[in-house]
Amino acid sequence: MNAMGVTDSGHLSALDGRLLRRAIQLSASAAAKGNMAFGALLGDPEGNILLEAENTTFTERNPLNHAETNLVNMAVASLDPELIAAATLYTSCEPCAMCSGAMYWGGINRTVYAMSEHDLLDITGVSDHCPTMRGVGCRAILNSGQRHIEVSGPHLVEEACAVQLDYFAARSPESS
Repeated sequence: MNAMGVTDSGHLSALDGRLLRRAIQLSASAAAKGNMAFGALLGDPEGNILLEAENTTFTERNPLNHAETNLVNMAVASLDPELIAAATLYTSCEPCAMCSGAMYWGGINRTVYAMSEHDLLDITGVSDHCPTMRGVGCRAILNSGQRHIEVSGPHLVEEACAVQLDYFAARSPESS
C-alpha cells in the first residue's frame, strides 16, 4: 500500500466475524420485508454497533437505497466525523460502485464485507432484478481516492450466499 489507496486485509478477527454475521442477518431481514437481501452496519473499534441499515429499494421505491448508502446517509446525519472515521462498515456483500463512493465521501475508512460482487453475479446471472456491475469491485473505486481505505473481504461467503440463494429462489419463475 502506498500513501493513498486501499490496504487489503485478509484476516477476519472474532470481533469482525461477529459484526459481519449481524450484517448478514440484516440482509435476511431486508428480504423478509420485501426488499433485496442486503444489510450493513457501522461498528466502533470496540465492537459496539453504532447504526444498522437494510436495503429498502422496493419498500421505498428508490433504487439508490442500498444498505450501505442508507447507512452512510444515517451516519453523516447523526454521528461526528471523527466517530465515522474510526468506525468500520460491515456489509453482507461487497459494496457496489455507488456504495463505495458513498463510503468514501461519507468518511468511512474501513470496510469488511462477506460475499463478493463476483459471488453475487454467480447467483443472479444477468438480471434486470439485480444488475450487478462486472469488474468494478469496491477496491477499484476506493483505490482511486486520495484517502487510505482498509478493505477486508470476502469473508463468510457461504453464509452470505445462502441468504442470496434463498432470496433469488423465492423469486424464480419455478417457485411461482
